[in-house]
Amino acid sequence: MNQSNRLKAQIEEEIATGALQPGERLDEASLAARFGVSRTPIREALQQLSIAGLIEHRRHRGAVVSAPDPKQLLEMFELMAEFEAICARSAARRMLVSDEAELKTTLEACRRAADAGDTDAYYYENERFHRAIYIAGGNAFIADQAMALHRRLAPFRRLQLRVRNRMKTSLGEHEAIVDALLNGDGNLSASRAYAHVAVQGERFGDLLTSINRAAAE
Repeated sequence: MNQSNRLKAQIEEEIATGALQPGERLDEASLAARFGVSRTPIREALQQLSIAGLIEHRRHRGAVVSAPDPKQLLEMFELMAEFEAICARSAARRMLVSDEAELKTTLEACRRAADAGDTDAYYYENERFHRAIYIAGGNAFIADQAMALHRRLAPFRRLQLRVRNRMKTSLGEHEAIVDALLNGDGNLSASRAYAHVAVQGERFGDLLTSINRAAAE
């Protein structure tokens, strides 16, 4: 991995974990000093992140972490829900023994994190859980697209866990999805996976509130 790709991965991780918040300015000189590199690889990394949609360039402000407007955010979650449904439906038919084992392992890890009230641990185990479903679907292209969008939405998915009782609710939804998958019910797996990710009504309002509070911190 060359230097600009390594820097891209590091900055991307900070965006995904919330260390860099939506709307936060990314100053080339400050980033270069922090990572101990020249501004050239920083500029290249920011260009790659811009192409991926994780940052945007604003007039008079330069590069900032992308903060989609509510309509765009809702549209991205709608597409993410469709990806989840497609992968879950396929996984119910195609899941291998190794996929089943990974799914059970990640579900148990999510359960431990939820029982401990550890939102950070739950966030990472939740990511593993969804990746396991994408892979179990047996379509590498769709899995790649799903993981890319999942990564794009990572900062906002993380903020969802700030909503009261969301972690407990999420775990219950995971358990219901796994139950449908292990029973080989493709349609039920798809509908549960879709509902788990879709943000509509009160859930979308809760997400917007979390975003606004994070921006004010």
